[in-house]
Amino acid sequence: MKIIHDLKVLILAGGYGSRLSYLTKDLPKPLVKIGKHPIIFHLIKIYLSQGLRNFYIATGYKKNEFLKFFKFKKKYLNKKNKILSTKFRIDGKVCIINLIDTGKNSMTGGRVREAFKYIRDKMFLLTYGDGLANINITKLIKFHLKKKKLVTITAVNPPPRFGQITIKNTLVKNFSEKKNIKHVWINGGFFVIEKNFIKFIKNRNTILEQEPLEKVASVNQMSAFKHLGFWQCMDTKRDRDKLIEMVKKKKFGWLNI
Repeated sequence: MKIIHDLKVLILAGGYGSRLSYLTKDLPKPLVKIGKHPIIFHLIKIYLSQGLRNFYIATGYKKNEFLKFFKFKKKYLNKKNKILSTKFRIDGKVCIINLIDTGKNSMTGGRVREAFKYIRDKMFLLTYGDGLANINITKLIKFHLKKKKLVTITAVNPPPRFGQITIKNTLVKNFSEKKNIKHVWINGGFFVIEKNFIKFIKNRNTILEQEPLEKVASVNQMSAFKHLGFWQCMDTKRDRDKLIEMVKKKKFGWLNI
């Protein structure tokens, strides 16, 4: 579908990545490597492998490091150059990388609002710069078009952290090793957004996951696309270690669409 391949992909990549501060002291978190390449490289491949090629990256913290990675000729994003664009090749496929300075201290909602000044389409895709999933983007978009809501969010089961036990008095009645919590759903990123959603974002200090998304949900304008396949964020060292181990074994779960 041409409508799908023409969509623009906005990636939030401006935060401080404080939970990985030993790595993000010199780099923005999306440029932290898992294997030979940074996580944003793997993220772009998910979309690029499915025909999407126009990427808008909302930068902030250490914004000019993206210019180096994507081999821009210009060295700085500044007041004069709020957005810079270049062609970039990944595994033989060419994509368009648009870097936007959305402010060093802007919140996630503020970054979306600022980036939309350059996107300005009726509908666009949005995700975080630190999460991977083998999500079928075509199915996600078709689901969004069918539901006709302002926002479609990809819902995922949280990855297991601990095993569970069932206790009656002091007797353990059930012991189970780590399993995904099937009845619990969390925000996995990979949104489809309608332009009218932008009016729910007040300013650069707005946190996307608070008032804007909460308000849209309260007026029944958010649908959930349930993704049961691979999903993994990179919030902590433990998360990164898991992804690194997958790369070492050449198990790229996020590309098994």
